[in-house]
Amino acid sequence: MAGTGANTLARAEQFIWLTARVLEQRRFAHLFLEGSADAVETALAAHLNDDGGYGHALEPDLRGPVSQPLHTAHALSVLDSIGRCGGLRVERICRYLTAASTKEGALPALHPSQRGYPAAPFIPVVDNPPAELLTTGPVVGLLHRNRVWHAWLFRATDFCWAAVDALEQSHPYEIEAAIAFLDGVPDRARAEAAADRLGHLVREQHLVVLDPRRRDEYPVAPGYAPGEHHFPYDYARTPGSFARRWFSDAELQTSLDHLADEQQADGGWPVGWRQWAPGTALEGRPIVTLKALQTLRAYGRGLR
Repeated sequence: MAGTGANTLARAEQFIWLTARVLEQRRFAHLFLEGSADAVETALAAHLNDDGGYGHALEPDLRGPVSQPLHTAHALSVLDSIGRCGGLRVERICRYLTAASTKEGALPALHPSQRGYPAAPFIPVVDNPPAELLTTGPVVGLLHRNRVWHAWLFRATDFCWAAVDALEQSHPYEIEAAIAFLDGVPDRARAEAAADRLGHLVREQHLVVLDPRRRDEYPVAPGYAPGEHHFPYDYARTPGSFARRWFSDAELQTSLDHLADEQQADGGWPVGWRQWAPGTALEGRPIVTLKALQTLRAYGRGLR
């Protein structure tokens, strides 16, 4: 079994310095080496466009310069991680979100401006894309958690509630988006009830691997890569998440052991989703590695 603690972190650090983009290097330094938040924000600003959105392959599976909701959601998560999800920078982002939204007042997975630039084949470009909980949920939840108030949030929040309430058949990434919304939305009683229902859905539809030793016996969602499974820690990234209640202590600890074991010989964690270009895999692994380290630390796995 791979250990956690100083050895895990030291190996990951070498991987980050060897392979990561400047942004992920700065993020690692901020998270684990007392590095500057200013340096993270400066690196993130290289992806900022004049419309207030983010582009330039911030999310590695979307290439090209144009702003996209997925890039901008990624940027918000970075700002959140350094405690800067507010003020004029987020006001500017919300203006972009308003402009990028569909008639429902929520975000599509991919804006048609991506056409002509390389993108993952599993994110198709269409002329009139529908709004998606997958894209909108994490953004709305994060903004609410940071006590951001903007006109865009009213309709987007209503959209997310309706989408969550309508979920009957789903897939892991959509459930992750739903719990990200519920973990941040102000109506805690309603969110708790919705999260409880989703927890039953996840277990009934076998959307989570509870025994990593038997992972091949669990189904993979349609369109996912072979072996693209999800584990308790994918839903419950922190102990404070509503999704933590979906799993017993033993189930969660088993999944965290598996996460620690997934650290590769070079110190990084693997990308689980479908790969379609060498550069996207190279850029994706440091992002996945940072997420793994943050999850292990959140659960007290000894990372300093």
